[in-house]
Amino acid sequence: MEKVNHPALESHPDHAAYKKYFPTGAGSIFTFEIKGTAETAKKFIDSLELFSLLANVADVKSLVIHPASTTHSQMNESELADSGIQPNTIRLSIGTEHIDDILSDLDEAFEAVK
Repeated sequence: MEKVNHPALESHPDHAAYKKYFPTGAGSIFTFEIKGTAETAKKFIDSLELFSLLANVADVKSLVIHPASTTHSQMNESELADSGIQPNTIRLSIGTEHIDDILSDLDEAFEAVK
């Protein structure tokens, strides 16, 4: 993984607002940049079994999407970059499945793209 984007991280530009508005924590939705290309990201997504490939967010089931080719596909490369979306960006929305099942699914997908 190259980079994780979530406002709970001190390095995130919106971290101060996150602390102010979510003092007890929040947010099961985040993005990360996987090491590799858009094809690596798509292979990772295709390797997931528990996660559903849907553009929804904050569902009770775990979801995954490749923003550059789906929800933000109308943007050009410059607009994507300005929005913080790289070709290797993956968005996850963590659901209510057992954490061990979620982590196992993610581990298997990471192994598939090594």
